[in-house]
Amino acid sequence: MGVSVALFLLLLLTSSISSKKLETKIPICSNFFEGSWVRDATLLPPYTPSSCPFIQSEFNCIKNGRPDKLYLQYQWQPSSCTLSRFDRVDFLRRFYGKRIMFVGDSLSRNQWQSLTCMLYASSTAVDSTISGEISTVSFTDYGIQVMLHHTLFLVDIVREEKGRILKLDSIDKNSKFWKEIDVLIFNTWHWWNRRGPSQPWDFIQVEGQFYEDMDRVLAFERAVQTWGKWVDTNVDPINTKVFFQGISPSHYNGTLWNEPTARSCDGEKEPVAGTTYPGGVPPALLALKRVLSTIRKPVKLLDITNLSLLRKDGHPSIYGLPANDCSHWCLPGVPDTWNQILYNLIL
Repeated sequence: MGVSVALFLLLLLTSSISSKKLETKIPICSNFFEGSWVRDATLLPPYTPSSCPFIQSEFNCIKNGRPDKLYLQYQWQPSSCTLSRFDRVDFLRRFYGKRIMFVGDSLSRNQWQSLTCMLYASSTAVDSTISGEISTVSFTDYGIQVMLHHTLFLVDIVREEKGRILKLDSIDKNSKFWKEIDVLIFNTWHWWNRRGPSQPWDFIQVEGQFYEDMDRVLAFERAVQTWGKWVDTNVDPINTKVFFQGISPSHYNGTLWNEPTARSCDGEKEPVAGTTYPGGVPPALLALKRVLSTIRKPVKLLDITNLSLLRKDGHPSIYGLPANDCSHWCLPGVPDTWNQILYNLIL
């Protein structure tokens, strides 16, 4: 009897130790967004420009002649865990028959094209429709539509007798496209600081009052509040998952990453070392987080700001648009990590 009890206790202790070892092997990730970029010379991108037909020319840095490939050899390493690899087939199976929509400006297009390339394979039947407001790539074997609604501010711009009006309290014109979508990934900020000829509005309207201008971060925050009210009123969290992309940063001032002589991202070949960007995060991110904290329905922040701030090397620079582009991202490149984290958030 004593021997049996001793054996039972030994088995129980062994089982407990094995469980603890298993727990340490597979840590639960408390934060995918705190970490650093780690070089891996053997790392291969999830697709190549020649294997994906969806990359537009200004993001196609390799085709446009970028000579260095070092920027493709860095992977994001969270401080508290390891990201699961993006599994194309698993993603397609999980979202069988679903509709996924990115909503926002050209940074949303950056991420949308990244995801369509990550999902694309020559063995998969694919249809695509590229239009002005709504673009769709359909993976017909799985009945999945990956869509882009191109809108600069989320809230409405309306042409009236007075001119082009940015209506911070109105979202009806845009939100008609967002109903009955299974996954929504929103984004806006890139255009909020535009001035002069590139500014796409003449007046801002809020609470019935017209303004020729106002603090752009405050205007952004008011617009996101209007969007948040739409989410609370219209989204059924049982049927729809909602994400906000966060604030995608630009790199035009080297003093912000401790290189005072650098006037842009042109010629940058490596990320900022470490876990923290010396120049800090943009004020728009703080405004966004304030609004998200007030929304009653579940919205997950895809908090890509800091990890993207560290990637001063990831922009097209002179290998994209005719101008030096330090706002968008090369594909393949940094947005692939955004989508890898998105995949981990839905696992």
